[in-house]
Amino acid sequence: MPASSEFVALCRSQVALLAHTLGATSIAVYLTEELAAGERGNLLPVVVYPESQAEPPGSAVVWTENNGLALLPGGGAPRTTVRLLSGVAELPETAPEMTWPVEIARELLAEPTGGEAFGDFWQPAVESELEPQQQLVLPLIHEQVVMGLLVVSRPESPWNDTERGQIEQIANTLALARILDRRGGWLQEQLRQKQLRQTQTEDILDSILHQVRSPLTALRTFGKLLLKRLLPTDRNRPIADSILRESDRIRELLEILDEAIVPEAEEITSISIPLAIQEEGVSPYTQELPPGVLLPAADRAACEVAVVLVPLLMSAEAIASERNLDCSAHIPDNLPPVLANPPALREVLSNLIDNALKYTPPKGRIYIQAAARNQQVAVAVSDTGPGIPPEDLPHLFQRHYRGVMAASDIPGTGLGLAIARDLVHQMHGEILAFSPADPRWFPPDNPPPAGGGTTFILLLPVAP
Repeated sequence: MPASSEFVALCRSQVALLAHTLGATSIAVYLTEELAAGERGNLLPVVVYPESQAEPPGSAVVWTENNGLALLPGGGAPRTTVRLLSGVAELPETAPEMTWPVEIARELLAEPTGGEAFGDFWQPAVESELEPQQQLVLPLIHEQVVMGLLVVSRPESPWNDTERGQIEQIANTLALARILDRRGGWLQEQLRQKQLRQTQTEDILDSILHQVRSPLTALRTFGKLLLKRLLPTDRNRPIADSILRESDRIRELLEILDEAIVPEAEEITSISIPLAIQEEGVSPYTQELPPGVLLPAADRAACEVAVVLVPLLMSAEAIASERNLDCSAHIPDNLPPVLANPPALREVLSNLIDNALKYTPPKGRIYIQAAARNQQVAVAVSDTGPGIPPEDLPHLFQRHYRGVMAASDIPGTGLGLAIARDLVHQMHGEILAFSPADPRWFPPDNPPPAGGGTTFILLLPVAP
C-alpha cells in the first residue's frame, strides 16, 4: 500500500530533526515493497536528504542487479549478507547498528552464526577495527515485520551512544507510524468498498421500486375495469373491490419504502478518502453488472417481438382508455425474430410505453410501430406529449435525471430510461430518443403536431 501524504510529512519532519539537531549530512527513509512470496524485494524511497543525494548513483539505498544494497554515501567497505523480507541485501560491515529481533534474525541472516544475540536483538558480526561508526542503518520493525530502513550518515564525526539512542527512537517512531498508516489505509479501503456496495444496493432497491410500479398500475387498472363491468348485485364484485384495495395498500407500502431508502440531502455525509487509496486500493471492488440492473440480459436467444409486445399493448390500451388517451399500434406479421433476452425486452418496452402513458396529457395519442430494416428490428414508441427540451436530451438516460419534469406534478424517479438503456446495451442493441416526435413513425394520415411529442426507437439485431 502506498505511503500516505501524512506519513511522508512525518518522515520529512523526522529527517529535518536529524539534520538540524544531530548534524546528519545524509539521510534516507525507505519502505519495503509488498511482494508475493518468492519475488525479489525492493526498497522504495520515501524521503532522501538532501534531495540532490537521491540522483547520483550510489548516493541512496537502491537495489542493484545482484541484489546488492548501495548505502549513503557509498564506500567500498566489507559487506555482510542479510535477508530483507523477500530477496537478499548486502550491507556494509561498517554498520554495527543494523539490528534485528532475535525471533526473525536467524531467518534474515544468510549465515545465522555470524553474529551475537544481545537481549532481544540480533546484531551482525563486525570487525572491531571498523568502529566507531559514522553511518547507521536501522530497520523499521514492528511486531516482527520489517517495513523499511532508516539510513543516517555523518562523516565528520562518529555517533555517540546518546545520539544512537535518539536515532533508534526515531526509527521506532517511523515504524509505528508506518503500521498505523497501513492500517488506516486498509480501513479507508474497506470503507470505500462498503460505500460502493451500499450505493449498488440502493440502486437495486430503486430499480425494484420502479419496476414494481408498472405492473401495479396495470393491476389497478384491470381491477377498475372489472369493477365497472360488474353489477352491484354480482357476487364477484367484492373480489374486484379487494383487488383495488390491496393494490392501493401495496402502493402505499412502496411509497414508505421509497422514502426509507432514499436519504435526504442533509443526511448524506461525505467522507474523504486519500487519493492514493482511491487509485491504488488493496482490493478494488468491481461491479459485474451496471448498478440497478435486475435482469441480466446477456443470455440472448431468438424471440418474436410480437410475443413480448402484444400483452403489454393490452395493458397500455386499458390504461390509456382510463386516462382518455388514444393508444394504437402497428406490428407487421412478417417481422423476423430478434436476438434478445425476452424478460429484459419486456422490461425495456414496458418502460418506454409507461413513459408515453405518463407524460401524454388527456386526449393525446400514443402510437407504437415495429419494422425490420438493415438486419435490425426497430420498435418505435411515439407520443403527442409536450416533448423534451433540447437541454434535457443529452441526459435522458442518466439515473435519477428528470430535467424539467422534476418540477412538475407528474411522479417519477428518473430510473426507467436508465434501466432500459442498460438492458438494451447488454442485448447489443441501441435506444434512441427524438423530440419533437419523428413523423415517420406515425400513420401518414395522422401525423403528430408540429414541434411536440417524443419518439423512442429501440433497435435490436435480427436473429441469425
